[in-house]
Amino acid sequence: MISVKDLSFSYGSKGVLKNISTELQGGNIYGLLGENGVGKTTLLTLLCGLKKPQVGTIDTDGRNPFDRQPSLLAEQFYLPDEVAPVHSKANAFGEETGALWPKYSQEKFLQILREFEVDEYQRMDTMSAGQLKKTWIAFALACNARHYFMDEPTNGLDIPSKSMFRKAIMKYTDEESAVIISTHQVRDLENIIDPIIILDKEDVLVNASLAEISEKLYFDYGNTIHPEALYMESTPTGCIQVYPNTTGEESKVHIEALFNAVHAHKDVVKALFK
Repeated sequence: MISVKDLSFSYGSKGVLKNISTELQGGNIYGLLGENGVGKTTLLTLLCGLKKPQVGTIDTDGRNPFDRQPSLLAEQFYLPDEVAPVHSKANAFGEETGALWPKYSQEKFLQILREFEVDEYQRMDTMSAGQLKKTWIAFALACNARHYFMDEPTNGLDIPSKSMFRKAIMKYTDEESAVIISTHQVRDLENIIDPIIILDKEDVLVNASLAEISEKLYFDYGNTIHPEALYMESTPTGCIQVYPNTTGEESKVHIEALFNAVHAHKDVVKALFK
């Protein structure tokens, strides 16, 4: 488990995160959402120990990630938005770099590359942006880590590759792993992310499973305008509305509508999820 308590971080006089507290459990694929500038990338780099909290603490399975203990580094993988064009063939890169992760599987790496339609013998610095991104994703999954921190992993991928990514995440991550995916591309991941974290500069507005969200909020896909709607969006067939669930009736969570409802009514939604 990853426990974040009263976390704050700033770049000089520019505050990015303030008093953030939340918990991340193994066995989940978290979708980390938030407006530009709220600190999603900063939070990921703090979680994996690349940055040190200025205030507050992060505890990962009883360890401080910033201590960079080899035992913890061997159990986690951080995939940045922009990945390095390594001057090596993909298969050689896997054999050499995979040694840093005790559970790394070269066989798994090559299998995922084949599923991603990437040539294992191509040098990574000659690949297209999409092929390079898929190579790094394949390598990350082949490390068999316990904690994954992925920053905009579908950026640069075409539509078929985004589908491949979703399948790979579901197929190749361990059921005990905690996967945290920061994304602006909600539709790319809406079928695999659960729970949902919606981050604000001064708080985690939502950290809840889809089932918990459905208990608190109702997503109406009809044509009748609801007077308590927190958010409404017109569609070709009617509209999507989000409003407090007072009847206990289940509904399908629409993540984009959820995000917009939360940011339009932060205090209301935060109070619902306390």
